[in-house]
Amino acid sequence: MKTIDYIPTSKIERATKLVQTGAKVGVNYIKHYAEKMVNSDLTRDKLNENNAEDIYDGLKSLKGSALKVAQMLSMDKNFLPQAYVEKFSLSQFSVPPLSAPLVLKTFKTNFGKTPYEIFDEFNANSVNAASIGQVHLAVKDGKKLAVKIQYPGVANSISSDLALVKPIAIRMFNLQGKDSDKYFKEVEDKLIEETNYLLELKQSEQVVAACSKIENILFPNYYPEFSSEKIITMDWMTGIHLSEFTAKNTNQEVGDKIGQALWDFYMYQIHVLRKVHADPHPGNFLVDDQNQLIALDFGCMKQIPEDFYVPYFELINKNIITDQALFNQKLFELEILRPDDSPAEIEYFTEMFHDLLSLFTKPFQGETFDFADETFFESIAKLGERFSNDTNLKKMNGNRGSKHFIYMNRTFFGLYNLMFDLKAKISVNNYLKY
Repeated sequence: MKTIDYIPTSKIERATKLVQTGAKVGVNYIKHYAEKMVNSDLTRDKLNENNAEDIYDGLKSLKGSALKVAQMLSMDKNFLPQAYVEKFSLSQFSVPPLSAPLVLKTFKTNFGKTPYEIFDEFNANSVNAASIGQVHLAVKDGKKLAVKIQYPGVANSISSDLALVKPIAIRMFNLQGKDSDKYFKEVEDKLIEETNYLLELKQSEQVVAACSKIENILFPNYYPEFSSEKIITMDWMTGIHLSEFTAKNTNQEVGDKIGQALWDFYMYQIHVLRKVHADPHPGNFLVDDQNQLIALDFGCMKQIPEDFYVPYFELINKNIITDQALFNQKLFELEILRPDDSPAEIEYFTEMFHDLLSLFTKPFQGETFDFADETFFESIAKLGERFSNDTNLKKMNGNRGSKHFIYMNRTFFGLYNLMFDLKAKISVNNYLKY
């Protein structure tokens, strides 16, 4: 794969790259509509493919929060055209890495020494590159280590990157008024946390200590003495990415075992630790040759406040979903309904979230759930299509829900998609035994 010798770090450079990308997308639309005048049966498939490729090509050269947004979008398989999902999924674990000279320069800048002065062996060519950092293989005292190095300039460009994409997001999600700032602030704060590798080191050690008792899941050990704010060192874990495993696995029993471990890991975090690994994409999980799950990368951890946790999970209760007064009360507690809503908005969003929650809480309604059930995911896709085509929704204020929904919903979207890929049948409350 071609390497990168330079990453644009100034606001002007990054803004220019995004403008160039936007211009390419504009040209794609002009071509599409010109061709459609000749061929009225032309679909948007080719347009989506061209746009996805141009947008991804622009973002991968910027890395950082711009590429992280693509990674987040790739997890919403039922709400994006397939061309975008396929292309943006590359941001999870396959993007052009930094060149070896830039790696060595970045390492010395952040650690004060070259990697060759610290490790017995160090491979300056990356084995895995993602949105915020890339991983290198090292050896110390006979032990293989994974050394993650953060891309230069990533932390300093977060605010300016988000400011550039904010107008697009406001239009895309129909956000109105200054109240929308709380959502952007939540994303910005979380991205800033992800660039602090000392915080990630602390979070990683806490998760490993708390969750190592869960069956069939493994974690690397972490090494503070070989870590800094921009470099983090851990055990080298051998396995294949979860997406590679699901693509070839034909053993249902193994799929169920890994799926149960994944489900228990998330339920234990959410309900016991009240914080969660809010980045559940395939690039953060491996499967080893013993068919055990390996969890990596705890940079994105979401703390779940009690005043959000309680009403959020009360909505799993069928008795609350079917009780109109109680249901409305919970929607107000979660800021889905607002005091300044019109009667029409209250009626519309009550019905909308009743349909959403009745569907999304199905995995919690019994003792077991089969994520191989394609009708469940087809229903999610149909619901997404229904809302995307609803002209009434575009007239409403899209500022809906507590800021905590952003990463909680991201967690469940990602988890459900991984469970579907595994086709796992799981025991819903198995985590309670831990």
